Amino acid sequence: MSTYLEVALEAVKAAERIIMGYYDTSLDVEKKTDDSPVTIADKEAENKIREVILAAFPDHTVYGEEGAKDIGPEDSYTWVVDPIDGTKSFIRHHGLFGTLLALYHKGEIIVGVSNMPAIGELMYAEKGKGAYLNKSRVTVSDVGSLKDAYMSYGSVKYFTQVGKQDALLGLAEQTRWARGIGDCWSYHLLAQGKLDIVAEAKTKIWDVAALKVIVEEAGGRMSTLSGGVIDFSLTDDVATNGRLHDEVVAAFK
Repeated sequence: MSTYLEVALEAVKAAERIIMGYYDTSLDVEKKTDDSPVTIADKEAENKIREVILAAFPDHTVYGEEGAKDIGPEDSYTWVVDPIDGTKSFIRHHGLFGTLLALYHKGEIIVGVSNMPAIGELMYAEKGKGAYLNKSRVTVSDVGSLKDAYMSYGSVKYFTQVGKQDALLGLAEQTRWARGIGDCWSYHLLAQGKLDIVAEAKTKIWDVAALKVIVEEAGGRMSTLSGGVIDFSLTDDVATNGRLHDEVVAAFK
């Protein structure tokens, strides 16, 4: 385990203590400019992650959902933080939320951690070293046909907003099982071989950076809905077990 991953795990565990301290309380909820919710738990958790990272790596930069969005030069290191992926679930006391932390270097994501404390799932990966759930290595499924595939998708209204609703519904009709699970848990299930396709029509880089390296180190693939690369301009994404990827992207095109 690299020092980068060790610090990433330390940071998300420090954030977990803050987040779970607020979990069963009644919180004031603010609305951001994009109408998404944010709470004191989001802000304090991100600040704690930033503190842990910069204490260990003072020359690194941090790109956070709730704070400063700094991107370092191409050859430097940039951490991407989503303190609570699934704030809407968090504020209604659903357990399907998590803390996402990824490390970019030279245009690649080399470390990813996704911690879902309410359900006890800690996933992490380093580029070239496999993906893990609570210290046990995981791999994607070997499902090779849509008729046998299990699929999760994000909010249908976002697919409608970008003109992809018909493509989504058409794809869902071809699969064996399709449900709107949403947020980081969908990707946890994909990396564990329990789902085969995850698609979302409204995402930002902090929503998927950590999950990308986890999915890919588990043997899967991730791209934009049109098959493009995952980068800081991201607005949507699709992840699969790899075998289905080209067919799924073609459906969205």
